[in-house]
Amino acid sequence: MKLFSQHGAWTRFRFIGLRVTRPNAASRPNGNPHSPCLRRARSTQHLAALLLAFALASCGEKPPPLPRLGADDVVLAFGDSLTYGTGAGQNESYPVILAQLIGRKVVGAGVPGETTADGLERLPAVLEEVKPRLVLLCMGGNDMLRKMDFAAVESNLRAMVRMAKARGAGVVLIGVPTPELFGGPPEFYERIAKEFSLPLEKKVLNDVLFDRSLKSDPIHPNAGGYRRFAEALADLLKKAGAV
Repeated sequence: MKLFSQHGAWTRFRFIGLRVTRPNAASRPNGNPHSPCLRRARSTQHLAALLLAFALASCGEKPPPLPRLGADDVVLAFGDSLTYGTGAGQNESYPVILAQLIGRKVVGAGVPGETTADGLERLPAVLEEVKPRLVLLCMGGNDMLRKMDFAAVESNLRAMVRMAKARGAGVVLIGVPTPELFGGPPEFYERIAKEFSLPLEKKVLNDVLFDRSLKSDPIHPNAGGYRRFAEALADLLKKAGAV
């Protein structure tokens, strides 16, 4: 059945035994401002507008500020196999790519298999040797794989943040997703970031580690995945004012 408009008026047609009648003003959506259909339409429009405004605000939200990196300042990428670059070539790890993207020296200090407890023990000597202006902290994945207590993981990460800040370094916290499908990073990453006013990158690893095309094995990115990781961090550093 088809409806046709001729000279602005609704016309009536019979088609396969069906008849379309001319609607009166009260039945038209814009004819009665109190009609249920119109009220529902307006409610839906208001909800859509609110959701769009929220999405735009989230996209434009700035992270907590970081100190501006000078040309000779050093960035320390500290973590486990995700920082080491397991699953990609030696020059394809995220610290190597990030250094190219931001034009600063980035020291990769990743040890495969390390837990947050191991990292907490290792960090003081690395801070003393590297003397970074900024620390990118990406740990917790091995703790989750071994089903360690989240309270201990949170405590270890918090201690590492305090240690870096006590040395005068800014800190970026990188959230590692849980092994469960669509698990996302545990809430303690957000709690720590909020407590210390840290920029938090919590999306990119979740995207990469659940995209088969960006992975070399079940728990590690490939070269494309590490590049995506580095690009997200470079963007975060720019938004935070570090570069």
